[in-house]
Amino acid sequence: MKRIGIGIGMVVAAGVVCGCGAGADAPMTSSPPAARSASSSAANLAPAPAGRPTSFAAWKADFRARAVAAGIRADVFDAAFAGVTVDEEVVRLDGRQAEFTKPIWEYLDGAASSDRVATGRARAAQLKPTLDAIEARFGVDQEVVVAIWGMESNFGSFRGSMPVIRSLATLAYEGRRRGFAEEQLMAALAILQAGDAQPSRLVGSWAGAMGHTQFMPTSFLDFAVDFTGDGRRDIWGEDPTDALASTANYLRAKGWTRGQPWGVEVRVPAGFDFSQADQANRQPVAAWRARGLTRVDGSALPDHGPAAILAPAGSRGPAFAIYGNFFVIKTYNNATSYAMGVGHLGDRIAGAGPVAGSWPRHERELSRTEKIEMQERLTARGFDTGARDGVIGPNTISAIRAYQQAKGMTPDGFATASLLQTMR
Repeated sequence: MKRIGIGIGMVVAAGVVCGCGAGADAPMTSSPPAARSASSSAANLAPAPAGRPTSFAAWKADFRARAVAAGIRADVFDAAFAGVTVDEEVVRLDGRQAEFTKPIWEYLDGAASSDRVATGRARAAQLKPTLDAIEARFGVDQEVVVAIWGMESNFGSFRGSMPVIRSLATLAYEGRRRGFAEEQLMAALAILQAGDAQPSRLVGSWAGAMGHTQFMPTSFLDFAVDFTGDGRRDIWGEDPTDALASTANYLRAKGWTRGQPWGVEVRVPAGFDFSQADQANRQPVAAWRARGLTRVDGSALPDHGPAAILAPAGSRGPAFAIYGNFFVIKTYNNATSYAMGVGHLGDRIAGAGPVAGSWPRHERELSRTEKIEMQERLTARGFDTGARDGVIGPNTISAIRAYQQAKGMTPDGFATASLLQTMR
C-alpha cells in the first residue's frame, strides 16, 4: 500500500497507526507503511464479485470459498474467523478525514523530540550487538532501522492490540479499498497457516499493520526474517530482533546504500530559483554546486549520487539536498514528512544536532476546508490542481508555483494562509 506523497508545503498530521494514544511519544504514522508488494499467496486470490455484498455473512462465505481455492486450509480459515464480526470502530477510523494537520516543523518536533531521541539512543546502545549483527548481514545503517522502530511504535510501546483478522475483514467488507484489504487478509491467513503466529497473537493497528515496525501482512510474507533462529518470524513479541531485522531486510531490498545519508541540510544562495526545489528534479551534485548550494556550514555539498532539493516550508524555511536513501524510506511510507522524520530521527540518534535553519513558525497551517478552497480558486484562475481533495500534492504544488510566478512571487509552492488570502 502506498500513501499519497506530500510535496513541498505543510504536511500530514502525525496520527497514530495503532490507535493506542497520542502525544510526543506516540507513533508518527497515520496509516500502514507503504512497503507492500503483493505476496504470491495473496496474488492467487480470485477477485471479489462486482458490487457490494448483501451482508457480512454473505461476504464471508464468498471470501472463504475464494481463500480456500487459493490455498488456505478450511480449518485455518474457520479458526481465524471464529466469532469475527464487523468492527464499527474500524469503519469509523477508515472513514475519517482530518480537518487540521500539523506543519512540517511541528511534525519533526514530535518525530525527534528530546524524549524520543534519548530513548532511541538508549535502545540503540542496549541492543548494539544485535543491531551490529543486523547491519552486517543486511548492509543497512542501524540508526535508520532504530528510527523506523521509533516512528512506527515508539520503540515497541504502541504495537497495536486490535485483532488483525477482524480489522481486515471489516475493511474488506465495507472499507474504502476492499480489494487491498482482501489481499492483506489473505496474507494474514497465510501467516497463520505457516505457523508464525496464532490468531490471538495476530494483533496490530486498525488498518492491519503489525508488530514493532508495523508491517502489513503482505510485507511480512515478503520480507520478514527469523533472525533469532527460533523457527518463527516473530515481529509481535517483546523481543524486537526479528522485527528490526525484517525492516533492514526490507530496506535492503528497496535499494538502501550503507554509509550514505538520506539528505543533508543546505544553504541556498540569494536569488535561488525555488521552482527547482522539487523531489522529481534529481540532478548531479555538481549541478547544484554550480548553482551555489553548499552544506549549511558552508562546506562543499557531498556527492552521494543524484540529489534533489527539498524546501518543505518554502523559501523562508530550511532546505535539504536529498539522496537515494530518502526515496528508499519513502517506499516504507510515501509521505515526505515521514521520510524526513525517519531521516532526522536517525541522524539525532547517531549524534547529530537539530535542524540549523529557522522554520516560519508564524505561518498557520491551512485546514482541509481551506486547502480545498485554495484548489478551487487556483483552478478557477486557470491553474489546474487536478483533484479538489484538500491534499497539497504535486499537482497542487505545481499550480501554486504557476500562480506565484504569475504574481511575481517566489515560486516555492508553499501553501499558506497568507497565500490563500491573496486569492480571495
